[in-house]
Amino acid sequence: MTWSEMQPLLSQACWDTLYMVGWSTLIAIVGGLPLGVLLVLTDRGGLLQNVLANRVIGQVVNIARSMPFIILMVALMSFTRTITGTTIGREAAIVPLAVGAIPFYARLVEMSVREVDHGLVEAVQSMGGSTWKTVRSVLVPEALPSLISGATTTIVALIGYSAMAGTVGAGGLGDIAIRYGYQRFETGLMWITVAILAVVISVLQFGGDFAARSLHRRAARTGPLLLFRPLRGGAPGTAGTHSAGTGTAGTDTVKPGTVAADAVRKG
Repeated sequence: MTWSEMQPLLSQACWDTLYMVGWSTLIAIVGGLPLGVLLVLTDRGGLLQNVLANRVIGQVVNIARSMPFIILMVALMSFTRTITGTTIGREAAIVPLAVGAIPFYARLVEMSVREVDHGLVEAVQSMGGSTWKTVRSVLVPEALPSLISGATTTIVALIGYSAMAGTVGAGGLGDIAIRYGYQRFETGLMWITVAILAVVISVLQFGGDFAARSLHRRAARTGPLLLFRPLRGGAPGTAGTHSAGTGTAGTDTVKPGTVAADAVRKG
């Protein structure tokens, strides 16, 4: 097979792979982020402690993660047909890809959120912050570098899953590698496909790592949650008191109108 014959096949396959991975990643983040946060909130000592709910959710996530993707695709065929009207093609592949990626990313989110300094959570709650406000203002922003790294890992895994989905008619680079490279003995085309996958994964991994490191360095420069610094120390030139305007030293009341108080009030 000449390059002029390979080029249109590879172009369409690359687009199909990016289409499947892009949509399934978006769905995985939308579904996995709240699920992972919920696993933390409902755990022992969490803001929404509910041991039974935590165990049920955790068990469902574990079962979904333990299922091999090829078996998951077959098991979800009826559900996929209900959603997309077919079990073949890139749209149909998005369903099992997303279902398999949601619990995968949820566990990564759980690990990232657990690393957040609990003192910051207590600071928000001491100022009357609600659970939603704590999640939005502390847990997610502080865990953002790790969340981006987790999303990058998820994307890389989905690229591998999409190649596997190509073996059952989903299209993409995996379909080209199997249908032409293996079944028609076009070894050169198969290795080109492998090289494209390696390049795509390397670029995505580099971009994700760069974004995560940039956010981490920014957090290191500004300190954790700059807007809550009034809780940790007084204004310049004071002895570390947190006055509420009464002139009493050593109190921990946040002065109305400060950045921290405004952040809690506005949400």
